[in-house]
Amino acid sequence: MTTYTFGIQLAPEAATLDTFRALARQADRSGLDLLGVQDHPYAAGHADTFSVMAAVLAETERLRVFPDVASLPMRGPGVLAKQAATLDLLSGGRFELALGAGAFWPAIAAMGGPSRTNPEALRALAEATEIIRAMWRAGETVRVTGEHYSVKGVHAGPAPAHGIGIWYGSVGPRAHALTGRLADGWAAPIPHYLPYEKWRESQDIITAAATEAGRDPAAITRMAQLVGDVTAGPGRVRLEGEEPIRTDAAGWARVLADLATGTGFDAFVYWPEHADETQVRRWAEEVVPATRELLGAS
Repeated sequence: MTTYTFGIQLAPEAATLDTFRALARQADRSGLDLLGVQDHPYAAGHADTFSVMAAVLAETERLRVFPDVASLPMRGPGVLAKQAATLDLLSGGRFELALGAGAFWPAIAAMGGPSRTNPEALRALAEATEIIRAMWRAGETVRVTGEHYSVKGVHAGPAPAHGIGIWYGSVGPRAHALTGRLADGWAAPIPHYLPYEKWRESQDIITAAATEAGRDPAAITRMAQLVGDVTAGPGRVRLEGEEPIRTDAAGWARVLADLATGTGFDAFVYWPEHADETQVRRWAEEVVPATRELLGAS
């Protein structure tokens, strides 16, 4: 039987960190599985994502927390591996690592990062993944020579508390194929970056690439990330373009159940248009149970 997981995404706005932490604690108490935290280091209004995640993990008990998604060009893979392992150890195995190959290149370059073409960014992502996984194998000596990232005899460690998943936030066909070949999961970008109409095709590319690489496609987490509002009354739902979903819990449950059975998703992360206690409560206490009931899941 498929295991379904549900979470919420929050932006680490520096001006509202107390609210962020309160909503994370509410999500934890409400029984949600996942909390995604945006990572845009070059955004002046955003606090450092990894510092925020450390605080949230210290204040929660069951939530698994992940950067949604970590900007790889702004964070070297060796240090990123150590940050991830440390957060996982501190939280008793509640950290996952979602990675992005890079976007907003002018902003990245303005902060001192590289400027890469799409093919270069994908090669860098593959090299980084190899280094990160090697750095988690404590006791080994890691040597990787790449076009963008290299390590030359560094001693690996520490090992994380559990097998951290590396999820790619891939957008295009070549990136999806890389996800199928290498990643533990796909954190589907919100429809602003990847319209709903492309989700089925994207899933098929990931599945085909995994099969070709000799991997079990079913072992790859498939995460739908959905922007919208859980309303008090029913609304019209159209999964077209990047249109937000604005309807009641029953309407949301039907959307999620259809995405699970028709498009192959097994994880669902809600991006509220206006994050507050009411939205967290409606998602966790109304949408999630209704979806589980439709899917016959516990």
